[in-house]
Amino acid sequence: MASSLWATRVASYLRISVPCRGFATVLKDLKYADSHEWVKVEGNSATIGITDHAQDHLGDVVYVELPEKGTQVTQGEGFGAVESVKATSDINSPVSGKVIDVNEELNSSPALINGSPYEKGWIIKVELEKAEELGCLMDSGAYTEFCEEEDAKH
Repeated sequence: MASSLWATRVASYLRISVPCRGFATVLKDLKYADSHEWVKVEGNSATIGITDHAQDHLGDVVYVELPEKGTQVTQGEGFGAVESVKATSDINSPVSGKVIDVNEELNSSPALINGSPYEKGWIIKVELEKAEELGCLMDSGAYTEFCEEEDAKH
């Protein structure tokens, strides 16, 4: 994985076209939104980030717009943005709640999203308000199928 990421970055720097790797890591214990955000729930806390599939399509992330602690987020609505060498994309919240923590490391190291989207590249933690909203999200199997169908259209 690390050598693949390194090769992709070198190719990007040299402006060499490389094919999409055709797969993305999908973790079983997470829930996924159709806008390519993931959520990991632990008790009343929900950690949110963008998926490996999303970061792969975005390319090298160069900036992340983060909300402030205490900000209210609503399921399906934007709370920030990710800027890459290819595009800027809104980040939508997969659940509603109050932001209780923000990954400040992304201010100085936005590429953590590329290298570790599910661990070091998390974006915010939210105090979960409506646990029933999790039922609207996809499990790993459904999200994998969703990504395959979406990629087949392009």
